[in-house]
Amino acid sequence: MPKAANYKAELVGVFGHPVAENPTVVMLEAAFAELGLNWRYLTIEVLPEDLAAAMKGMRAFNMRGVNLTIPHKVAVLEYLDEVRPAAALMGAVNTVIREGDRLIGENTDGKGFMTALTGDAGFSPQGKRAVVLGAGGAARAITVELSLAGVESLTVVNRAPERGRELVALLKDRTAVNADFRQWSGAYAIPAGTDLLVNATSIGLFPNVDDRPEIAYESISPGMVVCDVIIAPSTPFLEEARRHGAKTLDGLGMLVYQGAIGFKLWTGLDAPVKVMHNALERALGLS
Repeated sequence: MPKAANYKAELVGVFGHPVAENPTVVMLEAAFAELGLNWRYLTIEVLPEDLAAAMKGMRAFNMRGVNLTIPHKVAVLEYLDEVRPAAALMGAVNTVIREGDRLIGENTDGKGFMTALTGDAGFSPQGKRAVVLGAGGAARAITVELSLAGVESLTVVNRAPERGRELVALLKDRTAVNADFRQWSGAYAIPAGTDLLVNATSIGLFPNVDDRPEIAYESISPGMVVCDVIIAPSTPFLEEARRHGAKTLDGLGMLVYQGAIGFKLWTGLDAPVKVMHNALERALGLS
C-alpha cells in the first residue's frame, strides 16, 4: 500500500519588532532544503503589546518553536512552561522549543557569540578584560557566557542605571566574574587595557543603519577585538573601530552559530552550518 501523503509543513519562525530585515529565514530555509525537511520558517512582526497573543498563536498553530529577537527576549519568560538553566541564569530567552504541550525556553545567543569569538576571531576570553555596551537580552547572554569562560573583569555600560546594575548584580551573584557598572552618559571612553569591546545594543539596527554607539572612538586601541551583534557585513561602529586599529567581528557568525544550535533543538538533527553560512552571505551580497 502506498504511503499516505502528508502536505503539512512543520512551522517555526521568529517574533520581533522590527523584524523585516532579519535574515534568519534565509539560513534556516536553506538548512531545511539541504536535509529534505518539510519545515517552514516564518518571519513575523510582533509588537510588544501583542506578545502574549503571539505566544498563544504559537500554541494554536502547533508551531515547533520560535526565535525571539528585539524586544521580546526578556518579556517572553512569563509565557513559557519551563526555562532551561542557562537561559534562566541570563534572564533572557531567544529560542522556544515545543515539547508536547509545553513551551521550553533556551538561549543560544551567548553560545553562538562565543563560537564566533573563539573560532572566527581566534580570541580566548580567559583572563581578559571586557566591556559590553547594553544590558538587554543579547547583553545578558553574552556577559554570562563571557563570565563563565573566565574573563578577568567585565564592565557593563548602559544608559538606564537600574537595568545595568541588575545585570551586574546577577553576574556577581551567579558567576565568579569581577563585574562593574558604568552609566552611559555622553561619549563613553573605553578604559585603557580593555581587550574586548562588544556592542550588544540595537544601535545600528535597520532602519537606523547609519547610527553608531556614542563612545570616544579614539579610546579604541590597536589590537583590541571589537564585536557588533548587528547582523550586517559591517556597521559604522565596526568601520570606526577598524580605523583605530582594532580587529573586528560582525554579527553574521553569531547568527549562524546560534541558528545552528536552534536547528538541532527543533529538529534533533545536526545543522548544515556551511550551507547556512553560504546562504546568508549570498543574501547579504557577500558572495
